[in-house]
Amino acid sequence: MSDDVKGTSTRQDEFSPDNEPVVSEFSPAGSGTDAGETEAAQSNRKQPLYRRPAFVVAAAVVLILAVVFGLRYWLYARSHESTDDAFISGHIVAVSPKASGYVAQVYVKENQEVKAGDLIAELDARDYEVKLDQARAALQAGTARLREARTGVDLTRATARANVQQASATVQQARSGVESQRAAAAAERARTTQAGAGVATAQANVAQARSQVASADAEAARAKADVERYQQLFQKDETSRQRLDQAIASERTAAAQLDAARQRVAAAEAQVNEARAGQLSAAETARRAQSQVGGAQAGVTEAFGRLAQANTAPQQVAVSQAQAETAGASLEQLQAAVKQAELDLSYTKIYAPETGRVTRKAIEPGALVQIGQPLMAIVSGEVWVIANFKESQIGNLRVGQSVELNVDAYPDKVFKGHVDSIQAGTGSAFSLIPAENATGNYVKVVQRVPVKLVFDEQPDPGHLLAPGMSVEPEVRIK
Repeated sequence: MSDDVKGTSTRQDEFSPDNEPVVSEFSPAGSGTDAGETEAAQSNRKQPLYRRPAFVVAAAVVLILAVVFGLRYWLYARSHESTDDAFISGHIVAVSPKASGYVAQVYVKENQEVKAGDLIAELDARDYEVKLDQARAALQAGTARLREARTGVDLTRATARANVQQASATVQQARSGVESQRAAAAAERARTTQAGAGVATAQANVAQARSQVASADAEAARAKADVERYQQLFQKDETSRQRLDQAIASERTAAAQLDAARQRVAAAEAQVNEARAGQLSAAETARRAQSQVGGAQAGVTEAFGRLAQANTAPQQVAVSQAQAETAGASLEQLQAAVKQAELDLSYTKIYAPETGRVTRKAIEPGALVQIGQPLMAIVSGEVWVIANFKESQIGNLRVGQSVELNVDAYPDKVFKGHVDSIQAGTGSAFSLIPAENATGNYVKVVQRVPVKLVFDEQPDPGHLLAPGMSVEPEVRIK
C-alpha cells in the first residue's frame, strides 16, 4: 500500500528532525488511548528515547559491562597466548614381524588394552625349529672338530718333541758310527801294515831257512863223504868200528838236520803264503771298513736331514694351532648361527612393545606375513599436545609456562599443563617439500612453529585423549 494512505497504522519516527513522535491523525477503530492510561505514561511516550530513564540506565549498564569485559579481555590478551591449531599427539608404535610365515594365532582384538610384553600373535614356528635343530647339529660337529684340532696340537707337540730327540740321538749315533768305522778302518789298515810286515818276516825266515838248508846240505854231504871214507878205511882196517859208527851217526844227524832245515823252509814259505793271505784279507777288510766309513757318513747326513725335519716342529705346531683357531672361529660362527636360529624362532612370537591400546589391526590367523609388514599399531597412554603457534607469538613463550588445555571433546573439562619445548624450526622447514623462497615471486606467509605442551597429570580413564584430537591451549605468558 502507498505511504500516503491514512488510517492504516500508527507510525512513530524516533529520529525525526524535531525528535517528536508523529502519530497519524486517523486511527483504526479501537486503536485509541485506553481509558485507564495515566498521564505520566502518555508524557513518557511523547519524550525522546535517549531521555527516557530506562534507556539511560540500560545504556549505562551496557557501557559499564563493555568497559569491564573490554578491560578484562585486554588484560587477558596481554598475559595469554592461544591458538586453535593444536592437536593431541602420542606414541604410536607400529608392530611388525621380524620373521616371515603364516599366522598361527592372534590373541588381541581391535581397541583392546594390552601391556608391554603381552603375547599378541604367533607365527607357525615349525620351519624355524628345523633350522634351529640343524644349527645345533652343526654346532656339535664344530665342537667335535675343535676338540680334534686341539688334541692334534698336543699330539703334534709331543710327536715333534720326540722326533727332535730321536733325530738328535740318531745324529749322535751316526757320528759315533762314523768314528767307530774310521777307527775300525784305521785298525784294519794297521793290520794290513802288520800283515805286510809279517810277510817280510816270513820271507826273511824263508831265506834264513833256505840258508840253513844249504848249510845242512853241505854238512850232510860232508858227513856222507866221511861215512864213505871211514867205510873204506874200516874195510882196510885202518880205522875202528867206533869211528865208522860215529861217522854214520854224524851222517844221519846231518841228514836229519837237512830235512829239518828243509821243513823249516817249507814252514817259512807257508808262513809267507799265510802272511800274504792275511795281508790281502786285511787289505780287503780295510777297504770294506773304509766303505763303511762312507756309509756311516751318509747315515750322519741322513740323520741331520731327519733332525732338520724334526726341527720344523714349531711350524708344525703353528699349523696345528692355526687349524685349531680356524676350528674355534668356525665354532663361534656356528654358535652365532645357533643364536640367530634361536632369535628367528623367538621372532615367531610377537609381543606388545608398549602398553597401550591396539589400533589398525591388520592380521588374521592363516595370513602370510612378511618381515616389516605392519600388523597393527599400539597407542600408548602417554600423550601431549603439539600447538602450532604463529611466529609472532613465539617470542613470548618460555619453557615451563603454565597452560590451560581445552579439548574439543570435553568442553566442560580444562586440563592443566606446561610448555615442554619449542621446535627449532617452523613446520614448513621440515615439510616433505620445504618452501624455496629464492625462486619465483615471494609472498610473505606467517609461519607457525610447533610447541610441545605436556599435561601436568595424565588424564583419567574417563577422559580418553587420543592422537589427532583438537585442542585450544591458552599459555599464560605473564
